[in-house]
Amino acid sequence: MKVIDTTISDVKIIEPQVFEDERGFFMETFQQARFQQLLKANQSFVQDNYSRSLYGVLRGLHFQTQKPQAKLVRVVRGKVFDVVVDIRPQSSTYGAWVGVELSETNQRQLWVPEGFAHGFVALEACCDVEYKCSDYYDPKNEACLSWDDADLAINWPIREVIQSAKDQQGLSFQALKAMHNEQALTLKPDITK
Repeated sequence: MKVIDTTISDVKIIEPQVFEDERGFFMETFQQARFQQLLKANQSFVQDNYSRSLYGVLRGLHFQTQKPQAKLVRVVRGKVFDVVVDIRPQSSTYGAWVGVELSETNQRQLWVPEGFAHGFVALEACCDVEYKCSDYYDPKNEACLSWDDADLAINWPIREVIQSAKDQQGLSFQALKAMHNEQALTLKPDITK
């Protein structure tokens, strides 16, 4: 397993070792001890998700407002452009994004720690994406950033996308920043007492 740095230090690309011959191939998609050692992440996973998307379907940019999820993402079939946005208010890369092509051909995986919005767009007729999550999905705490927000300026490879009605209502990055500022104010101690 090879770990590749991205422009956001906590987000990593993982290239598993693939053993190929005339019969096909074999690879280990996850091994807890090796994962924790190489990524220096003491992460365990409690849920696996699997989605199928047609060409042009864009899912995301999703995040949980409470109990954020770390994710290990891979493509089983097809090709996607996978994007993560740093939404950790205290981070030096707050608002920065990383985009990676994941495909059944390159076999790459993307490690997305807690504190990131995540989404992808399908670049082939049929794309199957599988990802491990570090916490359980909670519909009461789900949120979404707008995929085409001008402040984020994500360089998506296609502009004509298909989204769910819910994802079309994604927050602007400015609205998310306002929420973070409001939360920070409510968490500060009252120094007038």
